[in-house]
Amino acid sequence: MFIPKLFKVTDFEEIRGFVEEHSFGSIVTVHNGRPVATHMPFQFRRVGEDWGVTGHFAKANPQWRTLEKQEVLVIIQGPHAYVSSSWYTHENVSTWNYQAVHLYGEAQLMDENELEEELSLLMKKYEQHRENPVLWENLSEDTKKQINAVVGFKIRVDEIQAAYKLSQNRNSTDYKNIIDGLRGEGSADANRMATLMETKREE
Repeated sequence: MFIPKLFKVTDFEEIRGFVEEHSFGSIVTVHNGRPVATHMPFQFRRVGEDWGVTGHFAKANPQWRTLEKQEVLVIIQGPHAYVSSSWYTHENVSTWNYQAVHLYGEAQLMDENELEEELSLLMKKYEQHRENPVLWENLSEDTKKQINAVVGFKIRVDEIQAAYKLSQNRNSTDYKNIIDGLRGEGSADANRMATLMETKREE
């Protein structure tokens, strides 16, 4: 990913928190010279002594067979929004603000015990705050047998690329105008970007 220096993020804890919050993304591999991708939730966690990305495919999805013996790319995106140059105090070009993280590494397939742990952690993350949480340990044996319909994987992360393009190159007046302009758009994406820019300005 091309990242201008001003937009590059290198703080590991910042990136880890971002992936945890925006955990639905895309996994990209190559099959017969052609890129293929699947969209799914990921977990960014310790796998043994290494940090890794974990997830699972439907067994019917043939992409899981391409995982091993090649470098794998996981793409995570956060808020994004169009930025109109009409919000600047001077003539310039319009652009797009966004957050994105690319995670590269080698993948291995999980065994059944690892996959069970993966599903248990995933369910706990999204269910434990609910009034009637659906947790792995509470499922019937018949329901647990559906584990046979999925294939788990773990990726040892060898390289991380992270970009936060949030108008850091604009002066304070334009920065405020962009936030106000985004608020005026009335879309969920624009509002999320405006909130993010406000938060980053206060840090």
